[in-house]
Amino acid sequence: MTDRETTDLLKRIADALDRIAPEARPPFAVAADSDAFVWNAETERLDPVAKVNRVDIALLQGVNLQRDQILENTRRFAKKLPANNALLWGARGAGKSSLVKAAHAAVNKEVGGALALIELHREDIPSLPKLLSLLRGSDRRFILFCDDLSFDGQDAAYKSLKAVLEGGVEGRPENVLFYATSNRRHLMPRDMIENERSTAVNPSEAVEEKVSLSDRFGLWLGFHSCDQQTYFSMIRGYVEAYDLPIAEEEWRPMAVEWTVTRGARSGRVAWQFIQDLAGRLGVAL
Repeated sequence: MTDRETTDLLKRIADALDRIAPEARPPFAVAADSDAFVWNAETERLDPVAKVNRVDIALLQGVNLQRDQILENTRRFAKKLPANNALLWGARGAGKSSLVKAAHAAVNKEVGGALALIELHREDIPSLPKLLSLLRGSDRRFILFCDDLSFDGQDAAYKSLKAVLEGGVEGRPENVLFYATSNRRHLMPRDMIENERSTAVNPSEAVEEKVSLSDRFGLWLGFHSCDQQTYFSMIRGYVEAYDLPIAEEEWRPMAVEWTVTRGARSGRVAWQFIQDLAGRLGVAL
């Protein structure tokens, strides 16, 4: 093979390697014109959310104490004052995730958009250390939000979350706060805790390790099933906010019938009733 043939061959090989090589990843950045993002663990990027699915905080009824506490905690964080990680736990459909998103919107409006909300999926918890390392150097402040957080079976991701929240060497960045919602107060089912108790050398230590994850959240907010008057208040607020052309005497029996078919009263059930009612009335929400 001549020198020219060798040179041509090497050039073709180099060109082929260039084609199959991954593209250079742009430097990590947070879009300044977006207030909410979803963490993409595979690409290690923050995907902006064009429109957040949320309701105005004034429409959340029956959770006044929880609302005031999460608002105050979020305000302190936005003002660079000490604030706690928050765990919102309790009955399904009680407004836990709606309150987090509504509180972020309310406080972010007060601070001129300086506070960003990042949704983190439960299955991406192991990538949390990477995300925190990327956010650590940012000028913005971030609320990491994990909806319906819980752990089952042999899932060991809770250990990563526990270390990141308070126990790591670097600790949680001062510009990051963690909010989570769960139907469980201790994030784990009883049978998982009992299994750890039965297989551990020291059963009490195994239970302590499980419960200590919830202890990393300094603010615990409990949500419970609402009574009928609170349920009516929720619907009344929606009817007035969306100016639905129906009298309360008309929608009350309909709302009661709706709860009977669903077997529960909650903020979610109230919103589902409003969607059905608006559809019947021909009103767009």
